[in-house]
Amino acid sequence: MTGISRPLAGRAALVTGGASGMGRATARALAAMGADVAVGSLVASQRSTVLPGQNAHTPDDDHLDEARRELEALGVRAIARPLDVASDDSVEAFFGAAVAAFGKVDILINAAGSSARALMAEHPDELWHRMMAVNLDGPYRTIRRALPGMMERGWGRIVTFSSTAGQVGFVRHAAYCASKTAVLGLVRCVALEGAAHGVTCNAICPGWTATDSARSAAIQEMKIAGIEGRSIEEYWADQTAIHVPQNRMMDPSEPGGYAAWLCTDEARGIAGEVLRISAGSSW
Repeated sequence: MTGISRPLAGRAALVTGGASGMGRATARALAAMGADVAVGSLVASQRSTVLPGQNAHTPDDDHLDEARRELEALGVRAIARPLDVASDDSVEAFFGAAVAAFGKVDILINAAGSSARALMAEHPDELWHRMMAVNLDGPYRTIRRALPGMMERGWGRIVTFSSTAGQVGFVRHAAYCASKTAVLGLVRCVALEGAAHGVTCNAICPGWTATDSARSAAIQEMKIAGIEGRSIEEYWADQTAIHVPQNRMMDPSEPGGYAAWLCTDEARGIAGEVLRISAGSSW
C-alpha cells in the first residue's frame, strides 16, 4: 500500500529505545506510515550495565519480539535487537543489522534515554559520565553512522528526543539537564550540515508522559521525598496539578506521532528546531 496514507513507504527507519514508551510509539507511527523499522532497546538481560542511582527502563527481552510482531502486523518489515547506546560496539552492531535488513537507514529516531537524581555537590562521577554516555554520546554514535548515507542519497530525517529538562533546570537533575541541553546543540549543528543534502534534524522536548521509564522515575522521586502510602498514579496527579497546565500525563503516542510526522516530506522545511510537546509545562 502506497500513496498519501503511507507517506514513508520505501523508507527504512532505525529507532533506539524502541521497545517501550515514546520510542515504541514512534516506531508504530512510522510503520503505520509505511516505513520498515529496526527497533533497538536496552533490555533486562543487559541490566548489569545500569549503575546504582541510574533510572534506565529495561523491559523484558521478549518485549523486543512483541514490538517486532506489532510492526510487522502493520504491513512492513521489522527487526528488533538488544541495544546499549552507551556502547560503541553495540551501536555498530545494531546499525549494521539495520543496513543488512533494509539496505539503508533513511530515518533515525534517538529515543533511548536515562535519568539520575543527585545533588551536584554529592554527584558520583561515574553516574555523571553515564548520563552523558547515554543521552548525548548515544545520539552522537547513531548520527555519525547514519548521516553519511542520508547525505549521499539526498534524503534523510533525524529526530532526537531531548526533554523539557533540556530547556530548564531542576534540583537533583544536573546531569540529566546538562546532557539533554547538550544534545540540542548537536541537533542544531547536524541540521546545518545536512540541510543542503535533503537531510533534516530536529529535537523534541517532551514533558510529563506516562511511560514505564517515567514510572520508574516516579518511584525514585517518591523515595527521595519520603512519600509513602500513595500510588504512582496519585503522585502523578499531584505533580501534574503543580507543573502541567493541562493537568494530565501525556500519552506516548502524542510526542511519538509528532516525531513520525517530522519524518515526512510535509515537514521538510522544519530543520534545526527544538519542539516542546508538554501539555503546556515548562518542566
